[in-house]
Amino acid sequence: MKAAAAALDKKAKDTIALDLRKLTVIADFFVICSGDSIPQVKAITDNIEAKLRERGIKPLGIEGREHAHWVLMDFGDVIVHIFEDETRRYYELEKFWLDAPRIALNEEDKDSLAGKDKKQESGGRD
Repeated sequence: MKAAAAALDKKAKDTIALDLRKLTVIADFFVICSGDSIPQVKAITDNIEAKLRERGIKPLGIEGREHAHWVLMDFGDVIVHIFEDETRRYYELEKFWLDAPRIALNEEDKDSLAGKDKKQESGGRD
């Protein structure tokens, strides 16, 4: 859930992950979040891309970046949807996946979501 942590870095709102593993083959997880404005949606998108690229994870595709009302970032097993608030309310994407287990994510979860290196956590011990 490194994408969720990167979104939260830029103050994404209402960030959730939907576990789709038992429901579809298109992705294992959707990460869905919102920004208050188009500039914030763009900042969230840019931060997710930068943070994941630092870890060698490149998106297979990014759609909607230009207008930034709804940006879709495809990382294969994880698809990230970043909405401008009004657009998220209009499409209500979560309603299409009512059977998917939901994981609510917030600022307090950020460190665990970022996936600290196990050696860092154990002080260099395995």
